Amino acid sequence: MSDDLRDSIARLHDRIERAGRDPASVTVIAVTKGFGIDVVEDALSAGLVDLGENYAQDMRAKVDALDLAQRAQVRWHFIGRLQSNKVRLIAGDVTLWQSVDRSSVAREIAKHAAGAAVLVQVNTSNEPQKGGCEPGEVARLVGECRELGLSVHGLMCVGPADAPTEARTAFRLLGSLADDLGLHERSMGMSDDLEIALEEGSTMVRVGTALFGRRPAPPGSRR
Repeated sequence: MSDDLRDSIARLHDRIERAGRDPASVTVIAVTKGFGIDVVEDALSAGLVDLGENYAQDMRAKVDALDLAQRAQVRWHFIGRLQSNKVRLIAGDVTLWQSVDRSSVAREIAKHAAGAAVLVQVNTSNEPQKGGCEPGEVARLVGECRELGLSVHGLMCVGPADAPTEARTAFRLLGSLADDLGLHERSMGMSDDLEIALEEGSTMVRVGTALFGRRPAPPGSRR
């Protein structure tokens, strides 16, 4: 484990504690999106085994780059907007599908990964550019997932873009929806707004930059 990552983990645990939570009660999803395999290996050496990816092709490449012992360690969380035709690329490796937001995705997961664990993503901030079903559709989609044989563990949402102070309402709504449906897991909160999410009952936070720093620019991009 690098010294930088060790320090980042310590700072993250301090933030969780200052939000009134025991770090042991919160699942940290280390988001390796945009980083190379070296970051994945560093995360594993630090005991960060719940890893989050947004793109099926990138996750597939990282899985294939790990040795068998490393693969056995990882619990992969798919957290990005999911294209139905990409499900089969990673179906055998995903531990928790966090971004199920429509029936077609649920059907494809059930087809390629029977009994898979899922979260239903909800658009609690009413932002059209975001994934997630409408709050009024959550119960229906949860029911459809269960009818397909999927194991619904909870709900997920993304806080308002660039507005961490306005996230509380969105997170509180997700908590209320999860309570109504008797669902335990609430995946909400990222590097910029995790304290608010934790105060509102998050059980999982998805953290990238607070652990690994800024993502490198994609090849060919202008800085």
